[in-house]
Amino acid sequence: MTKLNEAVLERSAKLCRERGVVIPTLAQMRDSSKIPEKVKKKLPGIGLWDIDPLNLFRISWKNDVKSGLYGDVNAFEIPKEITGVSARIIGAVGKYFPTGAHKVGAAFGCLVPRLVTGGFDPTSQKAVWPSTGNYCRGGAFDCALLGTTAVAILPEGMSRERFEWLKKIGAEVIATPGTESNVKEIYDKCWELRRTRPNDIIFNQFEEFGNPAWHFHVTGPALAEVYEKVKTPRTRLAAFMSATGSAGTIAAGDYLKKKYPGSLIGAVEALQCPTLYNNGFGDHRIEGIGDKHVPWIHNVRNTDAVVAIDDEDTIRLLRLFNEPAGKAWLLKQGVPAEAIEKLPLLGISCICNLLSAIKFAKYYELGPDDVVLTVFTDSEELYTSRLEDLNVERGAYTEMDAARDLDRRLHGAKTDYFRELGYRDRKALHNLKYFTWVEQQGKTSDELRQLWDPAFWDAQYAEAEGWDALIDSFNARTGVLAAM
Repeated sequence: MTKLNEAVLERSAKLCRERGVVIPTLAQMRDSSKIPEKVKKKLPGIGLWDIDPLNLFRISWKNDVKSGLYGDVNAFEIPKEITGVSARIIGAVGKYFPTGAHKVGAAFGCLVPRLVTGGFDPTSQKAVWPSTGNYCRGGAFDCALLGTTAVAILPEGMSRERFEWLKKIGAEVIATPGTESNVKEIYDKCWELRRTRPNDIIFNQFEEFGNPAWHFHVTGPALAEVYEKVKTPRTRLAAFMSATGSAGTIAAGDYLKKKYPGSLIGAVEALQCPTLYNNGFGDHRIEGIGDKHVPWIHNVRNTDAVVAIDDEDTIRLLRLFNEPAGKAWLLKQGVPAEAIEKLPLLGISCICNLLSAIKFAKYYELGPDDVVLTVFTDSEELYTSRLEDLNVERGAYTEMDAARDLDRRLHGAKTDYFRELGYRDRKALHNLKYFTWVEQQGKTSDELRQLWDPAFWDAQYAEAEGWDALIDSFNARTGVLAAM
């Protein structure tokens, strides 16, 4: 039984009562028909990014921006004229979450279980969100809705848009040395805060099981809905591909693998920092997939393949998908205009996921009856400054550039830097966790051994099924929903 801190719960409930906060359940995030009608009546008058507590109910893959309510899972199938393969590649779209990225859900999964049990006091404690970008934005947004202070930790080299938005929303921002690959420096800052600011609560996405649990229970079912919508008697779900990052999103593959036995899970990373692919290290430009270590919450035993993507490919395709010359060339090559208009839905790490799906389809020689699912976590909107910088550095993007990039980076994608994982391969990658988590981050060898047991992950996901009862109890304590 979960132990409740009644004193903290009373203070938290009082704050939420004053701010009009109602916490959505996982069931409501999966199935919008379960959201109370009195909540739905208010949503059309609230902007998607507004600091309004009811936007917690927009932590959903099903937001309909036209109506302000809900529809089918937001998804985008990439045309074969772009992928160059006959397999169907479909990604769930993260742009229509508040903050423009699905990480707001992962932050919810880490914060709310503590909030509704009294493990975090929003009236006296700050919530610290160590991140390489979107996760700290999601955490800062969730905190703003609750009226509590967020501390965002992220590398100083991340995109300008991230820093500007965080400051605007009122978060305390701590910039650490380096760029996307410098996760160790983020951890070092967390240890410093533990020593100097012990009242702060650190929600480390790389080790908090609320992160994969949210994706297992929300993202996994959303992807299953996408698949069921295109499924025919001959169709099979071949794989789910996901950049590892904090290893939260890839947990959706655990759900899919249970629901569709025989489907595979592919972990994706940057070729310039091939930690899983080659025990490697380095720096790269694929924002959103921090690396140089294996996250504690990565269920490595369930991962079937590792794909490394050249960051230069992602940068060039960002330009192809968004520059006028690129769009014009795609139209000439027969890409449907409707699809071209949707290409800005893909941010840099989304393009990385797309390329990994293409490599997977080519490696396994998939055909038209095969579906590869992935996640388009955020959009070009969060990388506008990157496009501006590229125009300064490389000059205007031309039709010749577009022709080369479509031919070489997409249609010419090869099956290199693709590694199938056998049992011993997976065990070796699992063992790499020791050097970060046991030697540096205070975990024990026994805890590491537990992570290898499939029953451990089943228990973690099952435990999250109890969140909804706790959330309902907390909402009853605040009385906000009843009084609405």
